[in-house]
Amino acid sequence: MKASTSIRHEQLSDIDAIEILTTAAFLDMPYSSHTEQFIVNALRKTGRLTLSLVAVENGDIIGHIAISPISISATASGWFGLGPLSVTPARQREGIGGELVKEALAHLKRDGAAGCVVLGDPGYYGRFGFRPESALTLPGVPAEYFQALAFSEKVPAGTVSFDKAFDARA
Repeated sequence: MKASTSIRHEQLSDIDAIEILTTAAFLDMPYSSHTEQFIVNALRKTGRLTLSLVAVENGDIIGHIAISPISISATASGWFGLGPLSVTPARQREGIGGELVKEALAHLKRDGAAGCVVLGDPGYYGRFGFRPESALTLPGVPAEYFQALAFSEKVPAGTVSFDKAFDARA
C-alpha cells in the first residue's frame, strides 16, 4: 500500500463507488456468487453494516471492507463477520486488502467485540490470526475455509449464521 493511501469510514458519497468497486473485484473470481455488492447494500439498508471502511488514494476508492454481526447458535454474543473485502483488480496483491483487514480488526477489538469469523482463503486470512475452529460450523462450507479469531474469550461452540442480507441477489 502506498503512503498516499488512507483508510477511513465510508461516507454517503462513497456508496456508488463501493458498489462499482465490489462488482469489479469479484467479477472474475470463480468462487464468487457475484452478489457481493448486493450484500453490502442490503447490510447498509437494514442497519447491519457495523463497520464499512474504504481505502482511498488520490480521491479514488480502491478498497473496501464490510463487517456485520453474526449469530451463533450458542449464547455467544459480540461476534462479527468479515466480508466482503474488495480491492480494485488493478491494485490487488499490493497489501491494500491486508491493511483494511488489520484496521477493521483493530476497530472491532477497540469496540469490545468478542471475535470475528471469515469465509475465505486460509492462506490469506491465516496471516491475521484466523484459524479453522472445529467448535464453530457454517453449514454447507468446507471447514478449512470457515475461520475464526477470538479477541477476548475462547471460541464458542455452535452453528454460525450470517445476516439475511447475505442472501441478497439484487
